[in-house]
Amino acid sequence: MAQKRLDHVGIMVRDLDQTINFYTLVVGLELKGKLTHTNGVIQLAFLGFNGSDETEVELIQGYNDHLPAEGRVHHFAVSTDDIEQEYERIQSLDIPHVDDEIVTLPNGHRYFFIHGPEGEWIEFFQR
Repeated sequence: MAQKRLDHVGIMVRDLDQTINFYTLVVGLELKGKLTHTNGVIQLAFLGFNGSDETEVELIQGYNDHLPAEGRVHHFAVSTDDIEQEYERIQSLDIPHVDDEIVTLPNGHRYFFIHGPEGEWIEFFQR
C-alpha cells in the first residue's frame, strides 16, 4: 500500500466549541465540518488549512471525559515559512505556555510549542 501523508490527528477534548475556537483563531485552522458519531454520543469536528484535502485535526468530544492534563496526543506540528513572525503573532495573543524562545535543532530546523485549551502541545515548525 502506498503511503502518501498523515491523514489526521485525533485529539480527545472536553469542550468541542472552545477547542474549535482556539484552533481557528490561534492556530489558523478552518472548521471543515462537525458531526455526531453513529453512537449518538460522540461529537466530532474536522479542521484543516485552506479548504484543501491535507492532513486534518479531528476533535473528539464524549469519548472520554477523564483526560490527563496534557491531553491525549503529545503534539502535532504546523508548518510555517516564517517562524519568527509566527512566534511574535502567538506572543501578541497572550497564549499561556509559549516556549521562552525559538529552538534551533542541529539540522537547522526551528520550532516552538504552545499548549492548546486541553493541554495538548502544538508545535510551530520551520524546516
